[in-house]
Amino acid sequence: MATLNTTSQLTLLDLMIRQGGAMQTIAEVLTQTNEILLDAVWVEANGATGHKFLERTSLPSGSWRKLNDGVGYEKSAAREKTETPGMLESFSKVDKALVDLAANPAEFRFSEDSAFLQGLGQTFASAFFYADTVVDPEKFKGLAPRLGASAAKHVILNGGSGSDLTSIYVVNWGVGHTHMIYPKGFRPGGIEMEDLGQQLVDGETAGTSYLALVTHFKMACGLVVKDPSRDIHRIANIETAGADNLFNAENLITVLNNMSAAGGFPVIYCNSTIKTQMDIAAEKKSNVNLQWTEAWGGKVLAFRGVPIRQCDAILDTESAIS
Repeated sequence: MATLNTTSQLTLLDLMIRQGGAMQTIAEVLTQTNEILLDAVWVEANGATGHKFLERTSLPSGSWRKLNDGVGYEKSAAREKTETPGMLESFSKVDKALVDLAANPAEFRFSEDSAFLQGLGQTFASAFFYADTVVDPEKFKGLAPRLGASAAKHVILNGGSGSDLTSIYVVNWGVGHTHMIYPKGFRPGGIEMEDLGQQLVDGETAGTSYLALVTHFKMACGLVVKDPSRDIHRIANIETAGADNLFNAENLITVLNNMSAAGGFPVIYCNSTIKTQMDIAAEKKSNVNLQWTEAWGGKVLAFRGVPIRQCDAILDTESAIS
């Protein structure tokens, strides 16, 4: 199995552990409920408003040379692109009287704030798969809009129809492959949590106010894919019920063989519906592809050595693509 080099390719947890204190605790809360954040490599954007990079479109082919003759110059083909981070924010307000009544006020308040962190993590996970900047320009562009048609070999159709479908997404993580970005000048990882202290806020009844302890949460991030044809893949149109067009191991083999062969750390993402189908397939004597292995400090299911993450932000109600 590929091993992620966290000395040069840092995950959110790596970045925030280096900051220590509350930031490490925040990262631990976020990653407990959003495993994408355990895998994703994070890089600071190289511009004030976005991240410029070269998206690979082709490689030089070289020329056969004979003695006393030369070859022409070549260069790889790439196009300059810019990805812009989206800004996800929220405010919590906890009634000061309620905090004062708690046996451990600080612990009680953080338990309330943790719910906000978990909610932001879930919102991020949904955006990671489905956010479309054409529809919502304030977000970052997720995987599904990048993989919305079967024209390229990195999108495989499983045969299902209707709007009760799901997908498997495979991402090759790495600085030279697929990575997240956070805005230039932000805290590493783009996560900020600020205690705004005691404030007078509006009550539920019009015209009333009360004292609350207010916290501001901010998560700023974007997604960069250096080689879309080789570093992100989707198996779409998978039926979530019935007997036909369910998880197909042959399609996943095809996807993995199309992935970039050099470097990176591939991870398979699916929801509980597909993970259950995989778990059942793993128990069959005829299975040779799905095996339980050691990864991330515990037992995980892997397909030909590539770890599988269950991510329930992936819907069971995707519509068929063609």
